[in-house]
Amino acid sequence: MKIKKKRRISILIDMTPMVDIAFLLLIFYMATTQFKPPEKKNVDLPSSHSMVSLPDRDIINVTVTSEDSIFVDYIIKEMVTIDGREISRPVRVYDEATPRNVGDYINGARVRNPRAFLVIKADKESSFGTMEQIMNTLQEQHLPRFQIITSLETDL
Repeated sequence: MKIKKKRRISILIDMTPMVDIAFLLLIFYMATTQFKPPEKKNVDLPSSHSMVSLPDRDIINVTVTSEDSIFVDYIIKEMVTIDGREISRPVRVYDEATPRNVGDYINGARVRNPRAFLVIKADKESSFGTMEQIMNTLQEQHLPRFQIITSLETDL
């Protein structure tokens, strides 16, 4: 007796809608992602074992370079008109300061964003005297809360 084989039905799956959706999602995320503007001064941070995560936004950076130059930078939202529509975009405000007037720049930044968190990034080659002057100025300006950023030291 001859066994009759069942005829197989081929299944065709149309992948076109899935590829369309994948590209639409990719374009959506590329168009809506806001990148952090790059920092103008790079510093070589000292290392430590402590690790505290910082917030992604609302940060006032005080950067001390190896030449003891002091820069205060923070990000504000600026309204820009593009094709007749007003769009807010992040803009980095960047001021050069001295140890005596760094508190004025920080207070100016805090007026624009009262929730801003103060962070000090000092190069490991910067002098101790500059950091001491900055901390004295912050104490005089009644800004006792700040974080000092270091790079995480890894044990091999």
